[in-house]
Amino acid sequence: MNPQAAELNSVIQAKSTPVFELLSERGKNIFFPKKGILGQTAEAKGTKINATIGAAIEDDGTPMRLEAVASKINMDPSLVFPYAPSFGRPDIRAKWKSMIYEKNPSIAGVELSLPVVTNALTHGISMAGYMFADAQDEIIVPDLFWGNYNLTLTNAYGCSLGKFNLFKDGGFDLESFETKLNEGGIGKKIVILNFPNNPSGYTPTVEEQDAIVAVIKKAADAGNKIVTITDDAYFGLVYEEGIATESIFAPLSQLHENVLAVKVDGATKEDYVWGFRVGFITYGIKGGDAELYSALESKTAGAIRGNISNAANISQSLLLSAFESEEYAQQKEAKYHIMQKRYDAVKKALTEEKYKECFEAIPYNSGYFMCVQLAEGLVGDEVRQLLITKYGIGVIALGNVLRVAFAAVAASDVKELFDGIYNACKDCKK
Repeated sequence: MNPQAAELNSVIQAKSTPVFELLSERGKNIFFPKKGILGQTAEAKGTKINATIGAAIEDDGTPMRLEAVASKINMDPSLVFPYAPSFGRPDIRAKWKSMIYEKNPSIAGVELSLPVVTNALTHGISMAGYMFADAQDEIIVPDLFWGNYNLTLTNAYGCSLGKFNLFKDGGFDLESFETKLNEGGIGKKIVILNFPNNPSGYTPTVEEQDAIVAVIKKAADAGNKIVTITDDAYFGLVYEEGIATESIFAPLSQLHENVLAVKVDGATKEDYVWGFRVGFITYGIKGGDAELYSALESKTAGAIRGNISNAANISQSLLLSAFESEEYAQQKEAKYHIMQKRYDAVKKALTEEKYKECFEAIPYNSGYFMCVQLAEGLVGDEVRQLLITKYGIGVIALGNVLRVAFAAVAASDVKELFDGIYNACKDCKK
């Protein structure tokens, strides 16, 4: 083991034995290199002639660049062309942390890590897997989950996905979740909580979220060491009263000394910048302090450096500029109202009684998606293909569940969308 990794491990063990025990073997061995090339480059910062940097510099000291590129970008070249740190730009990390507190007021005063910048959420989930998942580990997910977990976690790290039933009687199946969490006796547990859920578009009610947190606390009280990865890709897009508006990361980050909360989030869906690829990993645990979090940040940055080196500087700069703009909040609110209108159009369309002979909606209240469960005898992929060829409609078939991305559909087209699904189902029944 590299001495720099051992040094970080010593800090983590001294501050939190449960956190150290939750680290994967990769997580224990990783470190951010403060010596070698990076260390020597840092020591040379500010020198008159700096020949350490692996980037070309113009004679005037600015980043070397092609005018064919630079002429298209109305920003200071220093914010665009140089590498960003593997940790992410310090200014956007600080800003995103302040935004986490703004969006989750119940954690005011709770000490969290400084977010580490990832190449959006897929990379964030992958880095969480790198840090905490070994091949023998099972990661607990609902039976309706984002399919990319298979690639980022199972294929990449060899761990398995253990499923619990997401819904019962029109709401979150707390009993199934608790049973799954406590399977296999006392030990290390890894849980992914994705709300609003992809594909169902469901966020727990306030009462359900409190109950989920209570189940996790009970398991931690029993001696389980638990890492909860909150996939907050669609955070903030809640369309009904009584639904939890704060991330479940908020209560989990201060719940128990045996529960490490890992928040994976980003601007991708929240701020409608899918191609920017800027996400964040943030840590929280009861009793966590700056020294513990700094060690976790360093390990995470080391994993990122060894994986992609760093996230794009221009994307971070553009986002920070937007976050600090006076128009940001108003513009984001306007887009939310468009999403709300589309959601409301879905709700209205699904009041059509005839649809029930072919499909019924799975619980939904938030996010980008909703799903319908096809009636018995129908085959999801057959319906999907007929929708394309005959009706000019595209949906995703997940077995006999169809996922509808209403975020991508104008409110005025929603009725035609569901009429098409109904008619395709009728055709398949003939």
